[in-house]
Amino acid sequence: MSKIKVVLQHEYRTRVRSKWFIISTLLGPVGIAVMIAIPVVMTLLMGDGASGKVAVIDSTGTIGPLVVASDTSRYVAAGNLSVTELQTKVAAEELQAYVVVPPDVLDSGSLTLYSRGGLGVSFEGRVKADFQPVVVRARLQRAGTDTTVISLVEKEVSLSSLKLTEGGIEKDSSLVSGALGYLAGFAMYMLILLYGTLVMRGVVEEKSNRIIEVLASSVRPYDLLLGKVVGIGLVGLTQVVAWIVLGSLVVVGISSFAGGGFDMQSAALQMSESQQMMGSAPQPFMIGDVAVPAINVGVLLLLVFYFLAGYFIYATMYAAVGSAVDQESDAQSLTLPITLPIILTIMFVGNVVSAPNSVTSVILSLIPIFTPILMTVRVAATDVPWWQVSLSVILCIGTFMGAVWVAARIYRIGILSYGKKPSMKQIVRWLFVR
Repeated sequence: MSKIKVVLQHEYRTRVRSKWFIISTLLGPVGIAVMIAIPVVMTLLMGDGASGKVAVIDSTGTIGPLVVASDTSRYVAAGNLSVTELQTKVAAEELQAYVVVPPDVLDSGSLTLYSRGGLGVSFEGRVKADFQPVVVRARLQRAGTDTTVISLVEKEVSLSSLKLTEGGIEKDSSLVSGALGYLAGFAMYMLILLYGTLVMRGVVEEKSNRIIEVLASSVRPYDLLLGKVVGIGLVGLTQVVAWIVLGSLVVVGISSFAGGGFDMQSAALQMSESQQMMGSAPQPFMIGDVAVPAINVGVLLLLVFYFLAGYFIYATMYAAVGSAVDQESDAQSLTLPITLPIILTIMFVGNVVSAPNSVTSVILSLIPIFTPILMTVRVAATDVPWWQVSLSVILCIGTFMGAVWVAARIYRIGILSYGKKPSMKQIVRWLFVR
């Protein structure tokens, strides 16, 4: 244990004091904010592809005027312009397009849109959505439906989501919970991939510089492997904690500067009231009308455990691959069996967020190679039953122990093997070599 501790301390101190760690820790929250903001900004800038007005040729005399009146910034009546004149205006980019409403539109439901092409799915969907309610209302009126009844039918239904807990009823937001689950899962994916690869690079570097030969003369390969993996894992945990603290400060600072949304005094009061309610679930914070679920200490500890479990399971395998090659470029083909489960997991995240308590989500989250990411998503998005959490913890620990055994068997031979890159068959054979 003393030798493992020495290796661990060396890995941790060396990397925490490096310029890469300090810069990435300070700029991490900014980078995450930019990654989140870019899609939103791009969506706002791109809009739906509208760059001009759409003329409406209405053969019914009723549909067109209602659509134009609903959005005069987008639609304009064709008036007395002929089809040829409209085509000329579209070609000259004076109009973006024109829509022909046939006389039998109430029966056929067919409209025709003419443009220069390349409008995009979003624009066409918006035009269809604008005409849809007008045509439906006209159909109901033609059938003799009273306008009062039509207004009642068109009135939207609002849904208030309330959550039943041991402490009573509280406001819930599935959308916010799902978003938090998705972000937590994606963050876990990035961290596992980043620090797992970092372990592999460290092993390859030491092996290529022949440092590993000196270390192997005084430290058992198993101790060296475990010390390296745990040390770099603690580096990752340190950086995650720093990101959470800095990110929280940035969010509070921006909210305070903008003068809206987040009230620290109100948040502190809600937290105090929640802590006073013994045995009850933490109350969500309210930002406007949106309920942001509060995360208790138990959930935070679970998130930390799943991060460490995912990291240890995959990092040990990355270390084994790093020990089997002389340079990083040779490791690409060997890392595919390790990277593929991580990629598959992130593909399942969307489905798990949509239905976190479905049978499929439960089964997938209990498969050890998927558990660290998918269980993180479920824990952040919903209340996971205690037996599922307990089973996932047991399975993760068992998988980690198995991964350490496999990685150690490969590592003990790979670190002193040079020359030709071993095949997957040779690596499997190393597991059973005494």
